[in-house]
Amino acid sequence: MGLLEGKKAVIFGVANEKSIAWAIAQAFKEEGAELALTYANDAIAKRVFPLAESIGVSQVLPCDVTSDEDIQKVFFEIGKKWDGIDILVHSLAFANRDELKGSFLNTSRAGFALAMDISAYSLIALAREAYPLMKVKGGSVLAMTYYAAEKVFPNYNVMGVAKSALEANVRYLAEAVGVDGIRVNAISAGPVKTLAASGVGGFHQIAAHIEARAPMRSNIEQRDVANAALFLASDLSRRVTGGVHFVDSGYNIMGM
Repeated sequence: MGLLEGKKAVIFGVANEKSIAWAIAQAFKEEGAELALTYANDAIAKRVFPLAESIGVSQVLPCDVTSDEDIQKVFFEIGKKWDGIDILVHSLAFANRDELKGSFLNTSRAGFALAMDISAYSLIALAREAYPLMKVKGGSVLAMTYYAAEKVFPNYNVMGVAKSALEANVRYLAEAVGVDGIRVNAISAGPVKTLAASGVGGFHQIAAHIEARAPMRSNIEQRDVANAALFLASDLSRRVTGGVHFVDSGYNIMGM
């Protein structure tokens, strides 16, 4: 029997085969979970549907997470087919490309608001709508973050601030839903070459720096994050909540 046998998971954030969310979906499926995936727009849908089909996912739903109505529709549709949800994965982040280069001083008001909405507030919005389907038997909510929430990284700019807000959301949500047996955690992944990462100026230099200085002298792969997600989504972590869990070859412990 797999670690997630009989559990139902909703995953937000699969964009293509390099997405961390896709690695998580594959790992969850291998361990027996039933899945539902979402997509943000038609361009992403063209990549998500074939991936979903390849592992037998039947529920693939549209959702613009800046729309409360869209989010409500997703969980309404899921609720018609499932009697509950055990796992919610938030692997979402976005900032305008212009905000991810140059000086943080030049962050625009509109760019700040958009990054915070999609990258941080959406976790609250998704958890709120998932809550009625999770509170009956408890469950696990997972978010993806990055060490730039704590330390300054070149060109990460407004996304670092958004990730800080996301991590604070994790703590406050953990307290809000813990009494119902729902756990909320974040995984802070090292640099992984994904669609989102490609928008950060100097990404390859950051990855090379971390590989050279991390205790394990290596960067990570998507599957490393998926394996951590398996633990946090399973009953093995039933008393683990409100934390940020690093999967970065140990880079976060280093000073100079």
